[in-house]
Amino acid sequence: MTLAIQAAGLQKIYQTRFKRRVVRALESLDLEIKQGEIFGLLGPNGAGKTTTVKILLGLTRPTNGTASILGLPVNRPASRRQVGYLPEGHRFPGYLTARETLSIFGRLSGMDSHTIKARMTPLLESLRIADWVDVKVKKYSKGMTQRLGLASALIHNPAVVLLDEPTDGVDPVGRREIRDLLRERAQNGTTIFVNSHLLSEIELTCDRVAVLRKGLVAASGTIDELTRKESRYKMVASPLDENLVAALNSDGAAVERRNGHLLLTVRDTPHLNALIDQVRARGGLLSELSPVRTTLEDVFVDLIRTGETPAESRNAESPQ
Repeated sequence: MTLAIQAAGLQKIYQTRFKRRVVRALESLDLEIKQGEIFGLLGPNGAGKTTTVKILLGLTRPTNGTASILGLPVNRPASRRQVGYLPEGHRFPGYLTARETLSIFGRLSGMDSHTIKARMTPLLESLRIADWVDVKVKKYSKGMTQRLGLASALIHNPAVVLLDEPTDGVDPVGRREIRDLLRERAQNGTTIFVNSHLLSEIELTCDRVAVLRKGLVAASGTIDELTRKESRYKMVASPLDENLVAALNSDGAAVERRNGHLLLTVRDTPHLNALIDQVRARGGLLSELSPVRTTLEDVFVDLIRTGETPAESRNAESPQ
């Protein structure tokens, strides 16, 4: 199967005037994004996210390495014909209406007037701005402008969509509606590439993510792979008393009492089952047992501050 987006060994080096300083924006970046996948690219300012997007759009050339979209090298204009793009902080002329704006973007994408009209109404309805189709853009709120930007990126029904902060300025209800729209597009085969600082949105939206640090991928995987901590579990049991805590601690577990439940740190699955047997042997009733997950924000901060991978962090926390 042809990958929607592929990058191999991407490197981008900028040199300041008179070559007095070298800025290494990307260092041997590798990416493989499947068709129909929602992929999130994360990283602090200066990590290389914008440079990556510029290379994929053919706006800048890599110093080394290759990149392709739908099997076509990004230095070929044909690679961008099936791409929709929403830049961060986009602006539309205030004197245009949404109808006029989407007509312009549609024609720029090679669409005829009939097709533009047929796609415009359901797209604006799904983004809840259909009632504003003939209102000048200067009267739009920031959230409405963001919705119109997303519509302009989707009007030509692209196979690949690059989105930079797609829910910026959108209210919580609107964010959910945009997430639902992106998932629907992905289910129909559209590849969504999201660049965002809103980690909670990335966590709710993306199938996989990659975290960039100093031009390199510090970690990548599914949300579950990055946030699961298999050695820690939340246990709700009754009666919950100091005798139970002491018994579990004596069996080699690290046990903490937190707001009516126990937080267990165990060696492995057999160790966890032995603790459950302890609870039942003491007449305890187990009502909940669930693995503890960190948030994507926790993983992101750990990676950027300490340079550790999630696996290294888990090993450091697990008892030897």
